[in-house]
Amino acid sequence: MSAPALAPELLPAVAQRWHTLCSDLQAIARAHPDAVFANSLAAEDMVIQHALARLALPIQSFTLNTGRLHEETLALIPRIQERYNVHVHVLEPDPKTVAAHVDAHGAYAFYDSLELRKACCHLRKVAPLTQFLQGRSAWVTGQRREQSQTRAELHAVENDTSFGLRKFNPLCDWLHDDVWQVIRHFQIPYNPLHDQGYPSIGCDPCTRAIRPGEDLRAGRWWWEQRDSIECGLHQSPIRHTSN
Repeated sequence: MSAPALAPELLPAVAQRWHTLCSDLQAIARAHPDAVFANSLAAEDMVIQHALARLALPIQSFTLNTGRLHEETLALIPRIQERYNVHVHVLEPDPKTVAAHVDAHGAYAFYDSLELRKACCHLRKVAPLTQFLQGRSAWVTGQRREQSQTRAELHAVENDTSFGLRKFNPLCDWLHDDVWQVIRHFQIPYNPLHDQGYPSIGCDPCTRAIRPGEDLRAGRWWWEQRDSIECGLHQSPIRHTSN
C-alpha cells in the first residue's frame, strides 16, 4: 500500500486528532521531563516528530539502528535533524554480541525459527533499548491499533512492566489515512519506501512490500504466524492505566 494522495486541507476530524496529539504531548512533557520518543522512522513517528518540533518540547528523540536497516530508512535521520534542528540519538546493538550470534547461527538465522528471529530482535533492538530506558519514567511510541491484531487492544497510556516505566501511544486510535493527511498537509518528510508499498518498515531482510488486501504489517516477518509479528519492544506484559 502506497502513501495516499489526500486533500491538501485537513478534514475536521483529522484536525481534531492533530490538536489532541499536540495537547497530549504537552501534558506528557509536563508530567515526565525525562520522557523520550522512540522514532522508528515510520510515517506515524514522523507525525509525532513534527509535533514535538513545532511545540519545541524537550522530549528527546531516539531511533534504533539495528545494523540491518534499509538505506532509505537511515537517510531519513539527517533529514530530520536538518529539517527540525534536533538531534536524534541513535541506539546500536553491542557489536560483539551481534558477531557472536552471527558466528553461531549465521547471518540469516532468523528465517530458520521463531526463537532465532526473536533472539536477533532482542540483541539488536530490545537490549540497547532496555539500557537506554533504564532510570527513565516514560517513553512515547507511534503505535496504532489499526496496524495489526497484536495491537488491537492498545491503550493511549499504559504501564510497561517489561521496561518499568509509563508508556504513551498518542496515535493509538489514528487511522492510516489520518497519518497521511497530516503528512501531506504539513509536508512532513517520510521514508520513500512507503511509496513503494511498505506501510510498515523494519530491518531490510525482514520487511517486504505488501500485496493488495493484506494488513498493514503483513510485510513484517511474513514467513511467521500472524500472532507473532512483534519484535519484543511492544510485546511485554502491559497493564493499562487511566492516569
